[in-house]
Amino acid sequence: MCSKPSTNHSNSEVYRVKPYFNVKPEEGVLSLLMPQPGELILDVGCGSGDLAAEITAAGANPTGIDLSEEMVKRARQKYPELNIQVEDVCHYRTEVPFDAVVSNAVLHWIKDAPAVARSIWLALREGGRFVAEFAGSGNVALLTAAMEQALEEHGYAWAGLNPWYFPTIGEYASLLEQTGFRVTLAQHFDKPTPLKGDMGIRKWLDSFSDYFFRDVTPADKASIFRAIEAKVKPYLEREGQWMVDTSRLRIVAFKKSV
Repeated sequence: MCSKPSTNHSNSEVYRVKPYFNVKPEEGVLSLLMPQPGELILDVGCGSGDLAAEITAAGANPTGIDLSEEMVKRARQKYPELNIQVEDVCHYRTEVPFDAVVSNAVLHWIKDAPAVARSIWLALREGGRFVAEFAGSGNVALLTAAMEQALEEHGYAWAGLNPWYFPTIGEYASLLEQTGFRVTLAQHFDKPTPLKGDMGIRKWLDSFSDYFFRDVTPADKASIFRAIEAKVKPYLEREGQWMVDTSRLRIVAFKKSV
């Protein structure tokens, strides 16, 4: 990683005039980010490091942060040349400002969205850009409604179980504007996700057991899974293929000059 910010700041004008609203849902955050050689870029929730590696391949200098020590360990093993750190984005601070901050499929796991927005704003230089994609309002709505109903019918409370933050496009754009960003792209689109394997929706449910079914007895869990599957099957299963009702927000914003 470079020890000083990139001096190639004139590129920010290019980003401001690019027609972001023509971007298609199948295009990912990297195509929106458009990393430039020499830029310093912070990857929030870097996970396995794959996105940071692509940023490096484009000639930029990424720093990856992730709250999970296990994920950071894996990323360092996979990409020993990358700068990957264990950090909580809610409290992350840097003395060297970044040209851009990017985050993919992470921010819906962090309920303290104002703290995240503030940390990102502080991490950017003036005119720096923030690019993100994460789950938005309506994500897995059919599944969560079915989970709530099945749990309560079996005598389990739903309150406090949901770990996710799914804002509307207006809520999140407003939060960024209040933080000091100029939002130039805000997209909300459905992106159904196919499930692999022959267990269908049950494997998906089991993957979130620590959040939704941690106090459920094995017998009740099996019954609850059957009830959820029966409830959502008419909507999420077609000719043997299960599709999760996922929905995404995509954001591009710039730190306004003081």
